[in-house]
Amino acid sequence: MKHFTTNSDFVHTVDENTNDSTYPISKVLLFLFVAIIAGGLIGFGASKLKKTGGVTSKSTSTTSEKGVGIVDKKTFPDNAEGKLLEGGIDGEGNFHLVRPGGESQNVYLTSTTVDLSEYVGKKVRVSGQTFTGEKAGWLMDVGFVEVLQ
Repeated sequence: MKHFTTNSDFVHTVDENTNDSTYPISKVLLFLFVAIIAGGLIGFGASKLKKTGGVTSKSTSTTSEKGVGIVDKKTFPDNAEGKLLEGGIDGEGNFHLVRPGGESQNVYLTSTTVDLSEYVGKKVRVSGQTFTGEKAGWLMDVGFVEVLQ
């Protein structure tokens, strides 16, 4: 809407729809540019921190003469020894450990960490986490395998 003043010979135009809360597009673009650069620098710094050892993991993956897998006693607190053979029991486990005392003492094994097929027929010590089985008396997810003989 236009208003005219008659006190002098000049015309004055006033826009009643003035909105002072809008930012010029250049300020918005500058803010976005600064935010993107800051985010990139923070991400770059975090990746360097991880590579230099600023962030550490409690578990250690290892392959040695003694054993193979993840050494993490908190995640894999259970241990068993015996001769490793293929085969589970009624769909539980892919391998089992034969231990003294008969079939009731077998430990049925699965592993997402170690390829147990490399140790079939050998006497081993395994560290893992016990799970409840429906058919298996003892069902374990193996995290570490050590060849004993």
